Amino acid sequence: MQIHPTAIISKKAELADDVSVGPYSLIGDNVIIGASTKIGAHCVIEGFTSIGKSCVIFTGAVLGSCPQDLKYKGEKSFLAVGDNNIIREYCTFNPGTGSGGRTIVGNSNLFMAYSHVAHDCVVGNNCVIANNGTLAGHVTVEDNVVLGGLAAIHQFVRVGMLSIIGGCSKVTQDAPPYSTCDGHPAVVYGLNLIGLKRHNISKDSIKQLNYVFKILFNSGLTLKHALKEIEKEIKPVLEVSYLIDFVKKSQRGMAHSCRK
Repeated sequence: MQIHPTAIISKKAELADDVSVGPYSLIGDNVIIGASTKIGAHCVIEGFTSIGKSCVIFTGAVLGSCPQDLKYKGEKSFLAVGDNNIIREYCTFNPGTGSGGRTIVGNSNLFMAYSHVAHDCVVGNNCVIANNGTLAGHVTVEDNVVLGGLAAIHQFVRVGMLSIIGGCSKVTQDAPPYSTCDGHPAVVYGLNLIGLKRHNISKDSIKQLNYVFKILFNSGLTLKHALKEIEKEIKPVLEVSYLIDFVKKSQRGMAHSCRK
């Protein structure tokens, strides 16, 4: 291990042999850090926190400190961060709240400076959270999402896979998969065509998604009636089936169209 002499690391913490820790960083009793992870200067990693392999954590990040939740009374809760994540300067990740609560971050994500992941969030894989992107408690961010700088996601909101959220947006309802959303509150502008093409989604699937988006968000139908219309008219491809299932499971309601 490459441990700077000013770093303070609990003897109870579990660090892989090739972990490096920079000056003045603090690592608590119940922390587990995987192979080849690099921790910069002045970082604090505490609580029941596990960090996977080959992560890079930059100056001043605070991971695993008590959740910012008035209901939290010191119960044992957890933060689990996967492999190959880049966590830039002064990011803050909180563990779950309540006994056994968990915040889970997947693999290969980029969290730019000052990003915040609150208690009980779930972040998937290959996401980009730009500077000051903020997730409130119990937020779910699915795979391959791009969250613009200064965007804020309301508690319990879900952000669907392969969606992109514009900078400074206020997301108060679920953002559908494959969408482009922006605004105060965020509304749906259409498909994330660039993201779909970059992930090799077929032209037929994109065509069907475009048709389904028109019915869901621009037909004037309620979501309930729009879903009936879609199920009556088409035999959906995989991506459309996923979108329909996402809409049906929405608890906070879906973001509206920009045309409303």
